[in-house]
Amino acid sequence: MFTEAIENILADQCTPAAIRRIEGGGSPSALWGALAESGFLELMANEEAGGAGLDLAGIFPIFVAFGRHALPVPAAQSIAARALLRGAALPEGMITLAGHGRRTADGDFVAANLAFGEMAEFALADVDGQLVLLDARLAERRASGVHGSLSATLRWSKEVIGQPLGDHGAEVGFFSAALHAAAIAGAMERLFGMTLAYCNDRVQFGKPIGKFQSVQHQLAVMAEHVACAGVAAELAFPAGARVPTRLAAATAKSRTGMSVPIVAAAAHALHGAIGVTAEFDLQLYSRRLHEWRMADGSEPYWNRIVGETLLSQPQGTVLRFAMEEIQA
Repeated sequence: MFTEAIENILADQCTPAAIRRIEGGGSPSALWGALAESGFLELMANEEAGGAGLDLAGIFPIFVAFGRHALPVPAAQSIAARALLRGAALPEGMITLAGHGRRTADGDFVAANLAFGEMAEFALADVDGQLVLLDARLAERRASGVHGSLSATLRWSKEVIGQPLGDHGAEVGFFSAALHAAAIAGAMERLFGMTLAYCNDRVQFGKPIGKFQSVQHQLAVMAEHVACAGVAAELAFPAGARVPTRLAAATAKSRTGMSVPIVAAAAHALHGAIGVTAEFDLQLYSRRLHEWRMADGSEPYWNRIVGETLLSQPQGTVLRFAMEEIQA
């Protein structure tokens, strides 16, 4: 029910033209307002606080939908912040997640390549293991310099870092990785759908190029990776849980990230010369796939977490580990 309603809003408000406008510095207020006024930002808030109280399994298809539409505002992060704060009050405005910041020698806090750092008004951060809500309007911002990116590096002076709201700051990074995995799965679905439609429409030598065996091979490989990414991302969103676990988030982020270069490259290759043009919508999704792959750490970072966890249980098998430990 919620997913269908959000899909309707995104189809109306989150068009390729709207994405380009926001990427170019236009105001995201219309899109953000449509999501906020509908109450969808409160989906993971407690029912006592006026939310829907959704668990991870309930919110997963919505995060996938955000990726499928290349949503250019931090709605997923703002929804996750409600779950991470566990009933604590939140200020109004766009909230992003800073799960991998660092302290400088002089005590400042720096979050590099922060998702939606260009527009976020607040950041829920892991500061020395503590959960801290930071006012992004008080931070020094530095744009990433990547075309169309809404990420930025933010630096807060030690004087404006507030008091901790809990000692579960590490959960910020896990949730951020998991929601990026879900977004990758959604964007891959969109990329594959666009590519399949193009291959069925583009005629060469008297028949659609999708009828050629070499093209079908590439489409088959894309389909395999899209399906695998969807399954991997869903591992981080089990029923009954409110926050992804470290191991499940690591597995989801690593496995979805591994598929990004394969799916994106195949999509652009099968689209031929138009695939790389700014005017064609394909790049709106492939660019985000590459950016989300790097967000919160790429595959080597998360693979190490999975590998160390596996090696710490020498008596078990890899199959048992995959079936029992990751999904625990």
